[in-house]
Amino acid sequence: MLEQYDRPKGIWKRLTLGAFLILVCAATATAVAALHEVDRIVESIQQNPGVSSRAERELDEAEEGSPQTIMLIGSDKRDKNANDVRRGVTGGARSDTLILIRLDPQRKNTALLSLPRDLRVQIPGRGVDKLNAAYAYGGAELTLRTVKRFTGLRINHLVNVDFGGFKEAVSEIGCVYADIDRRYFNDNSQGGARYATIDVKPGYQKMCGQSALDYVRYRYEDNDLVRAARQQDFLRQMKQQVPPTELFNKRQRLVTIFGKNTQSDIRSRQSVLRLLKLALASASQPFKEVHFRGRVGKSYVTASDSSVEKMTSEFLKAQSSKGPRGSLRPKSRRARKKAKANTGLESAVSQGRDQGAKAVAEGARFPVFYPRFRTKLALFAGDPRVYAIRTPEDRVHQAYRIVLKQGLVGEYYGIQGTTWKDPPILATPSTKRRAAGRKFEIHYDGDRVRLIAWRTSKGVYWLSNTLLQSLTERQMFDIAKSARAYTG
Repeated sequence: MLEQYDRPKGIWKRLTLGAFLILVCAATATAVAALHEVDRIVESIQQNPGVSSRAERELDEAEEGSPQTIMLIGSDKRDKNANDVRRGVTGGARSDTLILIRLDPQRKNTALLSLPRDLRVQIPGRGVDKLNAAYAYGGAELTLRTVKRFTGLRINHLVNVDFGGFKEAVSEIGCVYADIDRRYFNDNSQGGARYATIDVKPGYQKMCGQSALDYVRYRYEDNDLVRAARQQDFLRQMKQQVPPTELFNKRQRLVTIFGKNTQSDIRSRQSVLRLLKLALASASQPFKEVHFRGRVGKSYVTASDSSVEKMTSEFLKAQSSKGPRGSLRPKSRRARKKAKANTGLESAVSQGRDQGAKAVAEGARFPVFYPRFRTKLALFAGDPRVYAIRTPEDRVHQAYRIVLKQGLVGEYYGIQGTTWKDPPILATPSTKRRAAGRKFEIHYDGDRVRLIAWRTSKGVYWLSNTLLQSLTERQMFDIAKSARAYTG
């Protein structure tokens, strides 16, 4: 039986980027100071034109103090061939991320539901297409109509955030240390469809500005379910590292970033105050993540009517979804049958030992733990990476990452080691358990184990689950217990 501890609560856990930017100026202010900050928010918002009058007419009025639903669109302008965003080429606007937020102080919860950009929907006046095509056809107004038609939900507010604001905000808060599950690389040298270029290596590391944006938006050799999980995971790691006091200290610059990168129907002092009161009341309670239930096909993500009904019901009731963030299916029937028959673990003593030997050969000067078990059908994804991490105090620590790949798109897990004894990712474990001669620190995300960590006198180590958190608690624990230090 696992020893239970109170799971950590914090403002970042309950907010997406857009909601965070809206609330940042009221995070720790007194009532008088908050009024001054609200005026500053209103001034910043009014730098940009609001959403169209047609979009405003699609929004439903909500009584003061009653639950409200906000649609947050993350968008940008890219050239028509999706060339590298770093080139600064502008073109047709595209919605890149779409998140629904439910603020419900009556249920004492805040719910969040991400909708895949490749979701197959009926766009009013356009027919069947991907969800993000609605933004290209008719901007936020047509996207709003499409989402209302698909979900059947009443939406009270619309916030459209340009991704340039994300890049600036990440840099302003001092960047984010992120647990990168594998190598992300694309240079468009293979021809075919063009995606943003990226070269991010695996392992726990500091992510700033453009690199952070490239990482959360990565689509090459990926799919919408994994991508949404990556974005949520990055925001969670933001939450761990940036306390409300720091947000408050940097509120003026963050509000400026918010204002110049946001369009919204929330533009008056009264509407901002009403939403802030509601958001702060809801934010004092646990965040609930509603998983999107769909299937990833060759061109579309699809969802049945019953799945949509269940998702919207959980969303309105602010109920967390159980199980992994999503499940991926092998394409062929034969592959699905084989995967179903191989859901346990297998020995990886020889291959794991080779990984340990290679890490030492690459220069690791502290004990290297390697897994002696792995999930069936998994493979080690190349050689381990040995590198250095620079802390916020400008100290340099050694680190390594061993990556394992399961047979499905985006399914990577692995073991991280570093001489940095107190990285932010290991703060406030959910539970602890002693087994196999070690004390394990277990970090949950909902009912799934996100990572399991252990410590020695020379370093700290952890086993990270996949982005979809597809490994079970038993699989995670058995792999962590099997880890041994390479001794030559």
